[in-house]
Amino acid sequence: MDTLIREFPEQLKEAIDIGEAAKIKKHKSPIHHVLVCGLGGSGIGGTFVKELLENESNIPVLVNKGYNLPAYVGEHTLAIFSSYSGNTEETLIAFEKALKTDAKIVCISSGGKLINLAQQHGFDYIQVPGGKPSPRACLGYSIVQQLYILNKLNIINNNLIDTIPTAAELLADEQADIMVRALEMAKHLKRKIPIIYTTEGMEAPAVRLRQQINENSKMLCWHHVVPEMNHNELVGWRSKNEQLAILYLRNKSDLERNQIRIRINQDIIKKYASVYEIFSKGNNKFERMMYHVHFGDWLSWYLSELQEDIDAVEIDVINYLKGELAKF
Repeated sequence: MDTLIREFPEQLKEAIDIGEAAKIKKHKSPIHHVLVCGLGGSGIGGTFVKELLENESNIPVLVNKGYNLPAYVGEHTLAIFSSYSGNTEETLIAFEKALKTDAKIVCISSGGKLINLAQQHGFDYIQVPGGKPSPRACLGYSIVQQLYILNKLNIINNNLIDTIPTAAELLADEQADIMVRALEMAKHLKRKIPIIYTTEGMEAPAVRLRQQINENSKMLCWHHVVPEMNHNELVGWRSKNEQLAILYLRNKSDLERNQIRIRINQDIIKKYASVYEIFSKGNNKFERMMYHVHFGDWLSWYLSELQEDIDAVEIDVINYLKGELAKF
């Protein structure tokens, strides 16, 4: 896993070449909304794209992480199906339902049933490199291909595309420092239940970190977003709990009112648990998101290393679940 994390900046660069070469046909009808279908490590890319496009496109992006499709899916929908293995049960069932609509369907996968179905039905698809042991380590392929699909269908211009290589360079330049800071943070969070707080519009990195701590570190974790958590979860802080540790994912670009809220939140929560924060680096939203992704990936790996008998790649319980589901 540490090798896969270390190669993330290069993966972003490789994903650019794949995206540039992709052939995506225009749709017969105007596209009014985008739906990204995918789960886990394959689905998190859609969460990032959704937030990235909030200020870049007047076409809404929604993310579907289940078996069903929303009722609005039809001829004005771009439906992107993302499954690294190509065999994700929920995504394949949602795909079968999409066949009954007139949506523009594009698939992203390394192979498996999803690519076979795309070929069978004549749908556009982008095939990414296979053979990686963990789909969650292939986030770069997922995000970048989704952005290129949107770009080639004229839903977004080149602004976001142009930030991908600069983000890769940022991570390459900062990787050594990120590793040092992530290890130090891992020592603080060891044997704790981490709570990740962030601000609106930057939830995707918090979701990613929560999932990485779950899978790589084999630890429970939760996250919430300011200002929404100020209207509910903040009230739950009433007693000291040594098991909890709070990590704020901060950005100097965050809305000033939210930064004020965070300072007040921290004053309140410090009475009950340890509070830490990490500021992103970068000149734009994509760079800042990728900085937090890379920091979080290293943090989750160091948390696995600081525990005994933890293999960051192993997901035996998920494989057991899939085996049991296959019986029905």
